[in-house]
Amino acid sequence: MTTIALEFVPPDLEAPDQEAGRSRAKATAERVRELLVCEGISHRINALLLPGMIAEEDDRPVPLRPKLDVLDLHSQVNEALALESIVTQVTAFSSHGELEARVRALQAAGVEKVVFVGVPRTLEDGAGPGLPPAEALQLYRDRLQACGVILIPTREDEAARFGAKLAAGANLALTQMLFSDHIGSVLRAIDSHVRAPEVLLSFAYVPKSEERIGLVHWLIRDTSSAARREMEVVREIAGLSFPAKKAALVEIFRRTVNSAREASFPLGLHFECPYDFNPYAIEVFHAMLDVWDAS
Repeated sequence: MTTIALEFVPPDLEAPDQEAGRSRAKATAERVRELLVCEGISHRINALLLPGMIAEEDDRPVPLRPKLDVLDLHSQVNEALALESIVTQVTAFSSHGELEARVRALQAAGVEKVVFVGVPRTLEDGAGPGLPPAEALQLYRDRLQACGVILIPTREDEAARFGAKLAAGANLALTQMLFSDHIGSVLRAIDSHVRAPEVLLSFAYVPKSEERIGLVHWLIRDTSSAARREMEVVREIAGLSFPAKKAALVEIFRRTVNSAREASFPLGLHFECPYDFNPYAIEVFHAMLDVWDAS
């Protein structure tokens, strides 16, 4: 079944009170369900992407406060949103033993799809005291239904990086937020003899507040020419009226999906609301799903 996932970021904790975070998770899940039902797309979303988040650079526009653990989040949202969970798991700071305990706990909770994440972009590949994603893939590719990796199309030499991850056993890929059709050229550059995982194409809503805060810009920031072009697109979209913004985002979606479909990879979708869920974002995702179904 093609994956159509909605990202659900864990709520902040009010240390040491875990219960407050659990209550917020439940309340948010109810609100998301209402938004999806009101927009008429609740039946078209079949998975939740639950990101395990760690602190990165100090200049993050929205400070990253302690979050509810994704295992807790999975259990709290299940009643309101009875969907399959896909979890991102940072491996670079976990020992083999710690990662083994984590994977076992995820499986015990019914989570069988895990996307392994490496070091933050401030560190070189392979840095960190834990395991790089390629090693995690080799350990768990036969034990999990899906072993995933992150795909950042605008990063230099990403085709080679992604090809190595596929060779290590990845059968799922989650892209960075996409604001161009550059992903197509990256996928077409992968050796056709390499196994073809499901690639979840990520699309995000860009609200007016992006002009003031710059979170989406920060999340996709890089020095490559492809990344700089996408960052400029984000700046332009942020300032548009909602009708123009919706049209621009849906057109990017159309071009990106068409470009990605020229490669041989099975595709899925991943929708993000970096500034929290809102009806405008859900309306845009609805329009994207209509394009997806019609093409």
